[in-house]
Amino acid sequence: MKVSIITVVFNGAEHIRDCIESIINQTYSDIEYIVVDGKSTDGTVDIVESYGARIARFVSEPDKGLYDAMNKGISMATGDVIGLLNADDFYRHDRVIENMVATFKRTNSDAVYGDMLYVDRVDTQSLKRYWRSGWYTENAFLWGWMPGHLSFFAKRWMYEKYGLFRLDMKSAADYELLLRFIHKNNAKLAYMDEVTIVMRAGGISNSSLKNRLRANREDRLAWDMNGLKPYFFTLWLKPLRKLSQYITKPPKPVTP
Repeated sequence: MKVSIITVVFNGAEHIRDCIESIINQTYSDIEYIVVDGKSTDGTVDIVESYGARIARFVSEPDKGLYDAMNKGISMATGDVIGLLNADDFYRHDRVIENMVATFKRTNSDAVYGDMLYVDRVDTQSLKRYWRSGWYTENAFLWGWMPGHLSFFAKRWMYEKYGLFRLDMKSAADYELLLRFIHKNNAKLAYMDEVTIVMRAGGISNSSLKNRLRANREDRLAWDMNGLKPYFFTLWLKPLRKLSQYITKPPKPVTP
């Protein structure tokens, strides 16, 4: 099973080595690694190019933002499975892709997802949040559930059949895509009960009350776009469910 991993970056020289190293050091060998750069000016391009053929595809050109860059990468991907890993982030250990592929094969699923950690941008040992996605149950989106987007690996045919990220959304394009794939089109899911992704804290949807309210409006729009109707409390449960992420502690990584 060929796996395409896509990293999008713009002026990410400070952290992109961590991201790249976490991918090229995976134990699973059949990985197509694609990097989509938004015409960086801080040395990012030189860092990426220094890895040579270990990066299968690299483009550096202006884009229309994060989701446009992700769509470019997805369109270039030739793998059976597609995953996304942003330049500030990295895999928690070197068996993430191996475990993910094994989960696909064992469950014959359309998509696989896991858990995520949010850490301090400088001190990555300092935990901020633990996003435990948990097991999916039918209609879980109605109760405010969603998996961590970057922990989500989907078969390429799903993007081809159901579409890419919508560029008319600012912060909820990931939520809309997951809602479309999982809730609307009933993707068969499998859960990896482990932390797969480590993310440096900071995000456009949760950095202020104003942005949180905007994200809530976009979440509602995501349901409307798909001809779906949430419960009256669905879109308020979604941010409320995140409160436990600041309290719950993650398990230690399992040593192979």
